Amino acid sequence: MREPKTVIDDSPERSILARLILPQQDVDDDPLEELHGLAKTAGTEVVDEIIQKRENPDHSTYLGKGKVEELRLIVEQHNADVVIFDNDLTPAQVRNLEKATKAKVLDRTELILDIFAAGARTHESRLAIELAQLEYSLPRLKRMWTHLSRQAMGVGMRGPGEKQLEVDRRLAQKRIHDLKEELSKVERRREREVEARHDIPTISLVGYTNAGKSTLMNALTHAEVLAKDKLFATLDTRTRRWSIPDWGTVLLSDTVGFIRDLPHSLVASFKSTLEETRQADLLIHVADASSPSVFQQIHSVYLVLKELGIEAKDTLLVLNKVDAIYGSQSLNRILDRYPHAIPVSAKTEEGFETFIDRVGQALSREFLDIEVDLEHSDGKLLSYLSEKSEVISRHFAEDFVTLCVRIPAGAMGPVQRSAIAIRNHERNDASDES
Repeated sequence: MREPKTVIDDSPERSILARLILPQQDVDDDPLEELHGLAKTAGTEVVDEIIQKRENPDHSTYLGKGKVEELRLIVEQHNADVVIFDNDLTPAQVRNLEKATKAKVLDRTELILDIFAAGARTHESRLAIELAQLEYSLPRLKRMWTHLSRQAMGVGMRGPGEKQLEVDRRLAQKRIHDLKEELSKVERRREREVEARHDIPTISLVGYTNAGKSTLMNALTHAEVLAKDKLFATLDTRTRRWSIPDWGTVLLSDTVGFIRDLPHSLVASFKSTLEETRQADLLIHVADASSPSVFQQIHSVYLVLKELGIEAKDTLLVLNKVDAIYGSQSLNRILDRYPHAIPVSAKTEEGFETFIDRVGQALSREFLDIEVDLEHSDGKLLSYLSEKSEVISRHFAEDFVTLCVRIPAGAMGPVQRSAIAIRNHERNDASDES
């Protein structure tokens, strides 16, 4: 008699979305719009949702007891596999909610970490994700990490009477320490790589996830980097050369998108990946002008830039996806608040002429007018200055040549190392007047 075939159910998990809204929180027309996108990116099928407004979260179940019972009935009705909260929960709250609903419960941070883990492609991003997941999971070991013990059992691994949970915790802490050491090496290497490119001005694209940064980069550089209508499609930094008409060549970098309440552990773990942004001469903040949450998204990006310590860096705000806006009223509403923002469409290249001109103007703010003395035989530096700067005049003396040039501040490294003397025109003029 034949044994029945095993049927593998590859259908997506059925999810219920939940959110508690507190009095001090700003809420959009659709409070769960973003969570829908995150749940879809994670591969679940959203079948229902539940929202509650309260003065304070319940300390044991986050939602009120009546709402928890309502949630249990919804889970039962839809035969749901997972409940996803748009809030951060304590380990005890997760356990109590799972017990009440008989379903798996994820909070916002765990969902984002799961999406990042699924999208990580390079060794560096995988290290960063593993570190963030371990740091998040450490206080939740009872539920998530007992399998770690099977990786390192043996002589000398277990103390007298040491409990399984204590072994798991010690293994997790050791792995966290090892990951931090490895990421520290990656970070130092990335810093050296970025510093080595300081002879070319650098621009970094930043913005909310799915704002169209990769599409904009493809349109500007023909880089053909991955560009999907999907949250966190880009997790690794990609850098390409961009030739700006009537200006010169720069390096343009596209990196991980930001999001509201981005977990602090992720920001810290991705520090090396974000090094391009930290060292850039100019930031281009790409915002989705067609999103109903555009103001909140712009604010969220500024908060992450502040956490990185670069909120004061020279930044151009670009309002992307204007081709998806119907009528001018919505765009004018954004421009009323951000009058210097640049409307563009990365898809149709609408507004590119103004955008590229503004980029050139912003980079020019970082230029220096200097006089450089160098030896006649220093052909390498002469060639470098001819390529990287605008040579205004040359004066030949017996032992050296003096060049008056206009050069990007970011390209001064080789000049400072090799020139005999450097004089700043504006500083000399000021001293002459005094």
